Amino acid sequence: MGQDSNTQNTICLTGATGYVGGRLGAHLLDAGYNVRCLVRSVDKLQARPWTDDPRVDCRQADILDEENLTQQMRGCFAAYYLVHSMQAVGKGYAEQDRIMAETFARAAKQASVQRIIYLGGLGELGDDLSEHLSSRREVEEALASAGVPVTILRAAMIIGSGSASFEILRYLVERLPVMITPKWVTTQSQPIGIRNVLHYLVACLKTPETIGKTLDIGGPDVLTYRELMRIMTEALDLPRRWILPVPVLTPRLSSMWIHLVTPVSYRMARPLAEGLRNRVVCRNDEAQRLMPQELLTTEQAIRAAVGKVKRDQVETAWSDSGPIPGDPDWAGGKIFVDERRIEVSASPQEVFDAVCLVGGGHGYYAADWLWRLRGMMDKLVGGPGLRRGRRDPKHLSTGDALDFWRVSRITPQRLLLIAEMKLPGKATLEFNIEPLENQPGNSTPPRTRLTQTARFRPAGLIGLLYWYSVLPLHHVVFSGMLNGICSESERATHDPTD
Repeated sequence: MGQDSNTQNTICLTGATGYVGGRLGAHLLDAGYNVRCLVRSVDKLQARPWTDDPRVDCRQADILDEENLTQQMRGCFAAYYLVHSMQAVGKGYAEQDRIMAETFARAAKQASVQRIIYLGGLGELGDDLSEHLSSRREVEEALASAGVPVTILRAAMIIGSGSASFEILRYLVERLPVMITPKWVTTQSQPIGIRNVLHYLVACLKTPETIGKTLDIGGPDVLTYRELMRIMTEALDLPRRWILPVPVLTPRLSSMWIHLVTPVSYRMARPLAEGLRNRVVCRNDEAQRLMPQELLTTEQAIRAAVGKVKRDQVETAWSDSGPIPGDPDWAGGKIFVDERRIEVSASPQEVFDAVCLVGGGHGYYAADWLWRLRGMMDKLVGGPGLRRGRRDPKHLSTGDALDFWRVSRITPQRLLLIAEMKLPGKATLEFNIEPLENQPGNSTPPRTRLTQTARFRPAGLIGLLYWYSVLPLHHVVFSGMLNGICSESERATHDPTD
């Protein structure tokens, strides 16, 4: 990946591994810009196909390291700030967001960046904003605090395949024929399709009138959440859903309900649920007048997103922005290891392909009912469960969410999954693929050794009890999975056209 010193044509992009940023990079390239991506994990970003373009420069950076950030931003004409702590709900998350934005603003000033572009949250102004929307307002002020002109685009619900709002809506409608909902189902919203959001984000670079402005962006429809559920029901070709609003469900209870029914974690659902009490409608159409485009209706946006999901063409997903821990530091504690090996009459590539099918809709090759049970238990205690699924049914990339796992490392010889389920300790599941040499003159199919290793470092007595309680199930779960991968690999060898 190359670098370019053309300041007027080089754009700094943060959040490139997230939902919006992961798509924006390709659109900036299409518009003729050089893109410098500042990310925590370069490996994760390189899974995006557009990063192969020689005009893309990927650099590791820490938003809180002002000196390093300044150096990384030098030579950039404009900078996109697409970083926020949506999943960091709890004490201090708003303060952390504000500090990051202030640091970014100072670094941009010192690096002579001419403008900052920020995608924030749409909502009525006033004192009754949710904590999440109030935090977004503070971020807007922090980004402008160093004197660099800021263009703020405020959006409500972004509808696109893989977006958190879309997934919540889809899962609620798919799974619940009868919904007991809070009174927020009558709150008005002005959704916008992801393709329209991306147009505004790119078009503002060549629209001087947007410099220093705050612009509300939305689609042509103003709808209640009840109406959104009806449209989603029709797009999914499902029978009518019955919605019963009650006044007693608090944002806390609503977010717990969202967590149990959908793939979205409680920590992410909480700010979304709190924000639902605020009316999120554009105050004017200035953005559309300055940067005209054909706006998708809500029905068009939902149907387009549903079509992408059905065709397995989800480009980015809300879960992409999750953390990618590296190999855990196992030192300093007892590590339990369950290692199993098998020799497979198939090539390393065929074994790798079979390994990469694990999870999601395909399941785990054996005892899927036990995996589903574990997923249900995980959801009940606040974990992601199995409903996060996977972005692509056949291919995995660094950083992908895979049910309650995260892809930490992936090469043709190795797949390392880090557990993100709720556990009294830390766990990984690793697959290593090793080619075996055939004897000279032997015409038998190639052979490969597959090693499957589960590791667990318990946290205290509860961690020890957990390990020994699930140990009897390992033979069923892990042996079955290993044998299933073997069978799938050998089936592919004997029927390569399948």
